[in-house]
Amino acid sequence: MLAKCADMLRVASLIRPTTGRIARLVGPVAVLGALSLGACTDVEVEDGENDAFGSGKADGGIEEGSPEAIGVLRLVNDPAETAASLKAGAGITSRVSGNIVKHRDGADGASGTADDDRFDTLAELDAIPYVGPATLNALIELARDKGYVGGTAKLDVFFSPVASVNDSHMSRIATLIKSAKHNVDVAIYSYSNSQIAAALADRAAHGVKIRFIFDTAAEDRKLTDNAARAATKSGQIESAGVDVRYVNQTMHHKFVLIDGPRDARDLVTSAKLVFGSANWSASAATDFDENTVFVEGSPELVASFQHEFDALWKGSREFAGSAPSQGQSTANILPGDVADQEGIEALFTSANFSPTGTDGTTWRVDRTKTTMTDAYNAAIDRATTSIKVATTHMRLRPFAEKLIAKKQANPTVSIQVYLDQQEYISPSAHSTQNTELAECLGGATTSTAERNCRYNDYLFSKLLVEAGIDVRFKSYAYRWDHSYADQMHSKYMVVDGKELITGSFNHSMNSEQATFESAMHVWGASYAAFVGKYTANFDKIWDTNRDALAGLRTKIGNDAVIPLVFEPMALTYQELGDLRALIRTNCTAADSAEFRASPAAHRFCNR
Repeated sequence: MLAKCADMLRVASLIRPTTGRIARLVGPVAVLGALSLGACTDVEVEDGENDAFGSGKADGGIEEGSPEAIGVLRLVNDPAETAASLKAGAGITSRVSGNIVKHRDGADGASGTADDDRFDTLAELDAIPYVGPATLNALIELARDKGYVGGTAKLDVFFSPVASVNDSHMSRIATLIKSAKHNVDVAIYSYSNSQIAAALADRAAHGVKIRFIFDTAAEDRKLTDNAARAATKSGQIESAGVDVRYVNQTMHHKFVLIDGPRDARDLVTSAKLVFGSANWSASAATDFDENTVFVEGSPELVASFQHEFDALWKGSREFAGSAPSQGQSTANILPGDVADQEGIEALFTSANFSPTGTDGTTWRVDRTKTTMTDAYNAAIDRATTSIKVATTHMRLRPFAEKLIAKKQANPTVSIQVYLDQQEYISPSAHSTQNTELAECLGGATTSTAERNCRYNDYLFSKLLVEAGIDVRFKSYAYRWDHSYADQMHSKYMVVDGKELITGSFNHSMNSEQATFESAMHVWGASYAAFVGKYTANFDKIWDTNRDALAGLRTKIGNDAVIPLVFEPMALTYQELGDLRALIRTNCTAADSAEFRASPAAHRFCNR
């Protein structure tokens, strides 16, 4: 569709020529005074050979990194766009469209070859002869029509558990990886999914550049036997042509960037991002409560996660397997390189760390920084009606104390906290941990020692209950063990039903200052429906199988075989304590040395 003069008039008031270059608009803008608006619609757009469009707020032009700028660059860099399609779609002349495509495709005139010269900035596009304000506006309109100009991010969430791995978040991730054309960047804590393995191998075989930061690689690398090393998870990933590295802190991320702006900045708009609480394992699909976020159309999140990955890659160490070594990103994109998207931001504990050492692969923590905690606590301060917290752990003193203070200052604010049963602490154990804390503080002679006492693995569930906060535990066994634990593994908080923080962050100081974590903070009307999905999920898991408690208690009190592992259910502090006491009464062996040492081998007890 040919560009219209009305569009040219609109942009002419927004885009000013750069000083020092002659601005001589031709086409419909130049002849508007001589032609009627109707006649003008059939005139092709072309600027003067050396015309320039402004860039930046100072001269009223389009900013580098803005949604419009990113959209235009994505359009002109799209190999599917030919000189003919740009001419027809934007209403520009053959000379202009030909010059653009000639620059992009290089001397051989073929897209996707070594001499391609993609447009990285508006300035590079501006330098093309006969490209100026009118041409830029025409290209912007075409980019809008094709959906290349971003606004609100497209967010979707997948909640676990589901009945089958084939219907899980991992199947969807595998499909996205298979769509990759340029690159894939993975940062993951735990991984064992065959669908994703096949997708990675397929893309590597097709020349897609894949980098993989894997927490497990830190242990796998220690094997000295070559065959055993090659048989590890890290070795198997390497054998598929994927470069694996590790960092010297716990790598707890669970994210993947597909066709991100690793080497081409314009991909920041089209890249796909997946992150959340779920690892890539069967238990994360069919057993655990999890949430996985799928993101499209968010230059802000993509730029932030790309920068995070690039920083970790620079500060990583080679697993040194069979795959060719992947280099650093060449685009070097920064979060500030793209325009802010209202109501959305990324959060990383890496803000608490800095690379050190001669090669920059040792990470030092600044213990004065609590980046993730600060974001959570600020959201608690904003709460006026409700706070819903779903998290595996509750061992982060500043966070727990902020919740308690909020409840004390505003008793009408509803605060609900849903934890994994690992966080239950009996009254006697709670008394013991208080004694241990007092003894630790009594022996602390420095502020650092005092801080370490306060930030140890203190379980806060009982204190929350005593403060009048509603606490429930996802309960599934008398004694916790990883072999059968159907964990509450999501990590999110919803404030007033309209503000959400979600990601990989466990609520502990260890997660804040010894682990690389990520989260997303969203708010506002644009994301109300998305946040609403989390509210609905919380309300669902908050009542998990509560009607099964009475039947379980009857079974424990009467059956010949007493279950020590049972169907997951959401229980209050009192309910879980009473259930544990009932089991001890009917199974005298429950606390025996044998049962304690091997919980996986003792999932039931004979009366």
